[in-house]
Amino acid sequence: MSRGPVLAVPALGPGRGGGHLIRCLALVRELRALGREARLFLGGESGDLSGIFNSSRFDSSWLIAEAEVPLTAWDFIVLDRFQTPPEEFSCWAGLAPLAGIDEGGPCRDRFDFLVDILPGLPNRSKPNIADPSLLPLPSEKPPRRLSGSLLRFAHDNSQKPLSGDFPERLQKKPQAQQAAGEGVLKVLISFGHEDAAGLGLAAAKALTAKNNDGMADITLLSGGLRRNPLSGDSAQPGIHALETIPDLGRRLADYDMLITHYGLTAFEAIYAGTPVLLVSPGAYHEKLAKAAGFFSAGTGTRGAAKIPRLLFKKNALDRAFLQNLEKRRAVLAVRHTLERKPKQSLAGLLAGFSPAAGKTCPVCGEAARGAVFGRGSERGFRRCRRCGVIFMNRLNPPPIEYGREYFFELYQKQYGKTYIEDFPNLTAAAKRRLSRIKLLLPAGGQRRLLDIGCAYGPFLAAAREEGFSPIGIDPAEDAVRYVTQTLGIPAVQGFFPGCRIPGFNGAAGDARFDAVTLWYVIEHFQNCVPVLAAIRRILKPGGVLSFSSPSFTGISGRLSLKRFLAQSPADHWTIWSPAMCRKALARAGFKVMKIVISGHHPERFPGPGKFAHNKKNPLYAVLLAASKIFALGDTFEVYALATGIKKNLSAKDTKRK
Repeated sequence: MSRGPVLAVPALGPGRGGGHLIRCLALVRELRALGREARLFLGGESGDLSGIFNSSRFDSSWLIAEAEVPLTAWDFIVLDRFQTPPEEFSCWAGLAPLAGIDEGGPCRDRFDFLVDILPGLPNRSKPNIADPSLLPLPSEKPPRRLSGSLLRFAHDNSQKPLSGDFPERLQKKPQAQQAAGEGVLKVLISFGHEDAAGLGLAAAKALTAKNNDGMADITLLSGGLRRNPLSGDSAQPGIHALETIPDLGRRLADYDMLITHYGLTAFEAIYAGTPVLLVSPGAYHEKLAKAAGFFSAGTGTRGAAKIPRLLFKKNALDRAFLQNLEKRRAVLAVRHTLERKPKQSLAGLLAGFSPAAGKTCPVCGEAARGAVFGRGSERGFRRCRRCGVIFMNRLNPPPIEYGREYFFELYQKQYGKTYIEDFPNLTAAAKRRLSRIKLLLPAGGQRRLLDIGCAYGPFLAAAREEGFSPIGIDPAEDAVRYVTQTLGIPAVQGFFPGCRIPGFNGAAGDARFDAVTLWYVIEHFQNCVPVLAAIRRILKPGGVLSFSSPSFTGISGRLSLKRFLAQSPADHWTIWSPAMCRKALARAGFKVMKIVISGHHPERFPGPGKFAHNKKNPLYAVLLAASKIFALGDTFEVYALATGIKKNLSAKDTKRK
């Protein structure tokens, strides 16, 4: 399968730090290494980033100018924007499907796909994928340093919980030993590439002021977006001031502790085996830190000033606090799936995406707006505000092929028998449907009928018995062979409307059809707009369109729409309801004349339904009657006329059943 190019757009600018940029730089570089065309978009606020490009091994030729963006057909666009503003979201949404990475803005629910790497607040809507191991982590866990490490608890090969024993070298040592690195707490302080709140400097100064006898070895890292305020400043003894540490993810294991805020580096440290102490720049980060399970010293410079009181007790390292911090790290590693090497990277995940997310409703053509709901690892759903249909977005094409297996193994798994074994029941149902179609057609004359998705032909066989001249279309070669050779009915293999229809070429003199039917087929079309338009063209004025489909307003959908959608087959692109059909089909040139509610399941009723599995049970009859009265069947049938000839039908004929 040919996959198109990917565009990555990071958050950049005052107050945004550099983590989003670095993640997108790595994403583009790794996507290209995996053979997927990828580019990076930077707005006008980027400034000079040559230093970061060099340290990230990023080729500036992979950048794209703002003027070029609309000229490229992107397969999808990755927005790593932290909180995407609505006006910006609308601009990107007009170009391609949107995948949001750790999105927390007002448009979160409108993204076609969401990937949460960092855990968010509990009340945040569910993403398609949530996995902290998608961080840019080393493929192998970096080894912890062999000497001077703070918390070297014993592990056996089975990764049992930490013993809690406190190494003797953590006791206060003579100064000569500390100078040699024995018993010294090696601390890295890093608050990203911007640190607008100045928390790194505040934490470093607070620790230095209480760092008696050199108990802590302190490194302050500022990153590449702003010069380290301590670089070259000899007035701050005890602090190593660095602007960057190459390959930081691997080097985190060289430190006994990381002091940072909630973000990428905190989770990378958990993976590296380094305990983490957070200081939050604001209330939002503090909420995130607490929700994810980290220990936080507090918010702002006041929280930074609290750090020495936590680490030191009576002029020595606080043994109990440091033990608890390490135990918390071990718990967080398990909680966030960071105790083992990652199965795949973010680039490895996105490289396989071939998303399908329509920008318009696939039934009525209305612009696709509103929230995506019912998200799963491969898909999500939207509901059209105009016609009411629910339609699906997918990260990848459905893993279903319409061959022999579809009608035998899969059909038998669902219904307990193969399609051929169920042929008599299917033919009986077909005759009931044909009787309704005949009521809507003029009497006399030969009637031509086209059955789209005819499968092995039970409806075609019944139509021939009822005096129709039937033709079938189906994508399954084995099914078409059975229809033509065993049943002796004309059929063609292919997908409507792109395939050739025997005896119909679209010319003015071609005989049109009296009826077109689709039995549990219409939901399989990714875009119904051209399908309905093509059906309208090949039908005679006053011809009948008939189809059946699952209903999301039946008992199963009403009981739990979330579960109903989760159980919906992977190839059902649209999910209909009886109430939406009249309005939606009217836009396509059809007038609904009859709707039959089917698929009644008394056993699915909550409460008493568990006692109604036996049809001989009187409760079954009671719940069945309730299901019919309140139209709670899980499927339905539609009978509509191609507008142009009005039919004079009795109230009995048009009454909903």
